[in-house]
Amino acid sequence: HSHRHRRGPRADMAPEIAAAVGFVSGLLRTRGCVSEQQLQVFSGALREALTEHYRHHWFPEEPSKGSAYRCIRINERMDPLLSRAAGQGGLAVPQLFQLLPRQLTLWVDPFEVSYRIGEDGSICVLYQATKAPSPYGGVLTCKNQMMLGRSSPSKNYIVTVSS
Repeated sequence: HSHRHRRGPRADMAPEIAAAVGFVSGLLRTRGCVSEQQLQVFSGALREALTEHYRHHWFPEEPSKGSAYRCIRINERMDPLLSRAAGQGGLAVPQLFQLLPRQLTLWVDPFEVSYRIGEDGSICVLYQATKAPSPYGGVLTCKNQMMLGRSSPSKNYIVTVSS
């Protein structure tokens, strides 16, 4: 399992998932009313849930591929991964709604974890790996599309004007 011959991009999602879990736990912690014990259980459960959820949807060589699938969203509806992890920590979904922003989008992509609070908020980067191999010269395309409100990435939106 771990003896791959070529040292390609790491397939390990741990730092990205840790950043995402730490962010959500941090939001819960700042609001109080959640015990340290509950936070521990919630963090562990969320880390496992994300690892499982992303297992076959993680493409370090194409970081934007599968981005919509990995996206964690709260938008009038609680993301099922969050509610399941909360349940294991003895937190009810209504509690989560009180403690977390009403509208939150969290993108967990290889080499970069970012979030946006509110539908028109600006995107803040939580975690960035030092070396992101990018075929696009450093711009992760899925973000720009999210701004355009398109849900599934299509590849034909880059219009090059040849003079």
